[in-house]
Amino acid sequence: MARAPYQLTMPERRRTGVVFASPHSGRDYPAAFLRASVLDERTIRSSEDAFVDTLLDGVPALGAPLLAATAPRAFLDLNRSADELDPALIEGVRLAAHNPRVASGLGVIPRVVAGGRAIYRGKMTRAEAEARIDAFWRPYHDCLGDLLATARADFGEAILVDMHSMPHEAMDSIASAGARRPEIVLGDRFGAAASPHVMDRIEAAFERAGFRTLRNAPFAGAYITQTYGRPSRGFHAVQIEIDRALYMNEREVRPNGNFMSFRRALQSILAEIVEIGRGETSLAAE
Repeated sequence: MARAPYQLTMPERRRTGVVFASPHSGRDYPAAFLRASVLDERTIRSSEDAFVDTLLDGVPALGAPLLAATAPRAFLDLNRSADELDPALIEGVRLAAHNPRVASGLGVIPRVVAGGRAIYRGKMTRAEAEARIDAFWRPYHDCLGDLLATARADFGEAILVDMHSMPHEAMDSIASAGARRPEIVLGDRFGAAASPHVMDRIEAAFERAGFRTLRNAPFAGAYITQTYGRPSRGFHAVQIEIDRALYMNEREVRPNGNFMSFRRALQSILAEIVEIGRGETSLAAE
């Protein structure tokens, strides 16, 4: 557990209240974890938001911090509450109330990867689960909270852009219904996590670049968006899901031929998003 709990890249000078985060792009797979799993190394990466941190690595040059996970999502899910423990995986845990995420095997220590494929042969101890949470979950969220508090103090508003990727097939139901397949899904908990001003400007930046967007369906934001989005207090959180087919080969878990061109297009969009947090106008007054 002596691994770095996260990677934080700070700009030379913070010029915006926007904070970028990638909680699911971690790819530091402990050898003991891989040995304990029934999955091969490629399958276990199916839940990973592969390369999202690389797509974002230009934001410090724009004046914004970048917080990226090191621990992989299959090992620990930073977008869950620390108490979302799965009794089907962790010894000595009782489920106090029905939680659909935990019930499906997607608690803070996931039991399955994408497609419902089991990660482990059996259960783990409560002590092992708590050790993961203490080593990775708590430091990541402590850092994220500090970044947002500083942004709010220095710029009047803090805007968390929580970046994710989604399987191309996640949009199959929408495409099969005859609608245009979205490439970007923006989640703000149906308006509870960010002001309309923030959401509108982020959406406009993607659409000006030619990307089809959708709001809050099928992804409205989970623990991070729900926890850190408090627009009435000057804290806004938006989850952004990017169709993996835009930049990677999902089956092989590697960048595809469009990776660099998509990265350049995204960098321009991120530059527009950074401008939202420049502090020239007060979003709280809206």
